[in-house]
Amino acid sequence: QVQLVESGGGLVQAGGSLRLSCAASGRTFSRYAMGWFRQAPGKAREFAAVITLRGNTYYADSVKGRFTISRDNAKNTVYLQMNSLKPEDTAVYYCAADLSGRATMTSREYDYWGQGTQVTVSS
Repeated sequence: QVQLVESGGGLVQAGGSLRLSCAASGRTFSRYAMGWFRQAPGKAREFAAVITLRGNTYYADSVKGRFTISRDNAKNTVYLQMNSLKPEDTAVYYCAADLSGRATMTSREYDYWGQGTQVTVSS
């Protein structure tokens, strides 16, 4: 069983920055691929970014160039640095673990999910 706990959400003005963190339990964190997804009110959950066990990163077009995903295996933590935030980035952000370690942008491929953290960007 893997437990994921997100933190770092909040209210920010457009153009601002936030850094989300996701702390994972377990001793095999380095073997997981870790993803960030988001869900805006009335919309489906969508992929934002993923980092593989090898450290390869992939992003949705909507966040590419503004968001950066990274991981610290010593701390069992994955981060999402979000810069140049826009009102359309407003959503609940979830981190997820894929035990296969591969890059995947499909939510159903992930094995464990956090509870989510709210990000609100005001215009």
